[in-house]
Amino acid sequence: MKIFGTDGVRGKAGVDITPMLVMKLGAAAGLYFRKHSITNKILVGKDTRKSGYMIENALVSALTSVGYDVIQVGPMPTPAISFLTEDMRCDAGIMISASHNPYEDNGIKFFDRFGYKLGENAETQIEKIFFDDAFIARSYKSGAEIGSSKRIDDVVGRYIVHLKNSFPKDLNLQGIRVVIDTANGAGYKVAPTIFQELGADVVIINDEPNGYNINAQCGAIHPLKLSDEVRRYRADIGFALDGDADRLVVVDNKGNVVDGDKLIGALGIYQKSLGKLENNKVVATLMSNLALEEHFRQHHINLIRCNVGDKYVCDTMQKNNVNFGGEQSGHIIFGDYAKTGDGLVSALQVMALMIKSKKKSAEILNPFELYPQKLINLAIEDKKPLESLNGYQKRLEDIQNAGIRHLIRYSGTENKLRILLEGRDKVLLEAMMKDLCAFLREKLC
Repeated sequence: MKIFGTDGVRGKAGVDITPMLVMKLGAAAGLYFRKHSITNKILVGKDTRKSGYMIENALVSALTSVGYDVIQVGPMPTPAISFLTEDMRCDAGIMISASHNPYEDNGIKFFDRFGYKLGENAETQIEKIFFDDAFIARSYKSGAEIGSSKRIDDVVGRYIVHLKNSFPKDLNLQGIRVVIDTANGAGYKVAPTIFQELGADVVIINDEPNGYNINAQCGAIHPLKLSDEVRRYRADIGFALDGDADRLVVVDNKGNVVDGDKLIGALGIYQKSLGKLENNKVVATLMSNLALEEHFRQHHINLIRCNVGDKYVCDTMQKNNVNFGGEQSGHIIFGDYAKTGDGLVSALQVMALMIKSKKKSAEILNPFELYPQKLINLAIEDKKPLESLNGYQKRLEDIQNAGIRHLIRYSGTENKLRILLEGRDKVLLEAMMKDLCAFLREKLC
């Protein structure tokens, strides 16, 4: 049985993610990390969900029970935990968050001592320990060997300095008006601070988390409010983060939501213009539009595709010696500054591009036209193997014969089937999507 999905462990807090599960998972993870322990410290952060208190206490109890000393840093962005784990010389980092999911959900993400998300091999080893009750029971510490915990509230300063160092030192944001939507999430303190310190005129929205309003009709998943505010304040640009601030959605000065592939396209060319694009390669996922690939080809940049998920982007970047990559959804990785998606690092690079180009954001963030692409997230009851559905392969053949690219996969974090179709003929594309969705609803819903 698998516990881990595409981005850690995730589910409904109190139902799927219970204190007992968290304690067992925490003990299993602690025992895994102790095999290669150097400092015997583990860093724990969280986003702003109320259920984070429950999960944090259970996690700390489990980690100390197997001998680990725990450092708790409170609400912090996921990329901050990645950075601080390495910066503070911890054996591992743990982030309590369900990212863009609604507040009812929560989850746990693990980082190794270098700040990278765990690979599938490490997750498999943790799962093996998780199901070995006898081994866990034999591994509890007693007496002086029991671990300790302490809370440190001022480490956010380290992350802010790190963010500033990712921004060109010869530039500042004076005279630029920015609207920032923090999704009532983990970036609600860091985001306005970094932009204000760099000189921007900052309008901040959705920065009052109450434990229940994270991602609620706001942030990267719901950027329409940000679009309205950019127009209302006549801002130069708008940025929307998700609940744990590892994702970025951009709104240009005209109030248009910038497509994620166009954002990757613009930033990739910018990195090349600076001479910073290693090996003239960029990593993107199977979801990215074919027009992005052709755009890069015209600029003599090779696009490498990988599975969906920022940890797969990062892993593919490492294996191919690439320092820039991202997902259409807004996870963008600048390998010179971060080891996971970082919404604020990405936002600062967009600002640097805008300042150096001396152009409006609506102009620089629309570098090419997309091929018609349709994405539908189909709510399902059961994740049946798609290849077992009678008539499924025939429909895929019909789609391919029509010259349409397809990507159909189950979400690793939700009970949803993600269906992506892409082609040059929009009318044919929509007809094929309608037929396919009707078929899949009948079989899976």
